[in-house]
Amino acid sequence: MLAAMDPYLQTDRVTLRRFGADGAELLTELDSDPAVMRYLSGGVPTPLEEHRDRVLPGLLAAYERWAGRFGVFAAYETADDAFVGWFCLRPERDGPLDEAELGYRLRRSAWGRGLATEVSAALLAKAFTELDVRRVWGDTMALNRPSQHVMEKVGMVVTEKLETPEDMLAVEGAELGGLRYEITREQWERAQGLPRAE
Repeated sequence: MLAAMDPYLQTDRVTLRRFGADGAELLTELDSDPAVMRYLSGGVPTPLEEHRDRVLPGLLAAYERWAGRFGVFAAYETADDAFVGWFCLRPERDGPLDEAELGYRLRRSAWGRGLATEVSAALLAKAFTELDVRRVWGDTMALNRPSQHVMEKVGMVVTEKLETPEDMLAVEGAELGGLRYEITREQWERAQGLPRAE
């Protein structure tokens, strides 16, 4: 239980912690908003049973697999500890540990306030300075401009056009596919004005 309380990362306005026993309820509530799920499931909510029986056990196992270095983390507003969504920084399940996915899903009440950009920038800094990651990537639907805007603001650039996964073909804009954004440690260091490591 204490591990769930220890912050994984803290910014001025957001604290990231491991999901705990109440994770299935928090995730279900987040996914119940059709606007949040618009580009993921076409607005269809994820049932509590799926979060309880499959999603949450997978998240908890990932903390163990990666010794707490990576995973999907619950996001809380630092000021009042209100749950606002989640952020992930994680390698592919069996992929190299120096390549990680950046992702986020936020309540509508958190949109348009710069929280996604603030935390994403902090996660990139953590990845490149503490976790020995050399490349961070993130995928989004071609129609999802708000998500793309966040990645662009933290210095990520489009590297690939993606086909829409079969389980998302009913989602609005599926025919347009998706985009992969990436940033390397060298690109990040240049943007920070840091000297290149020899």
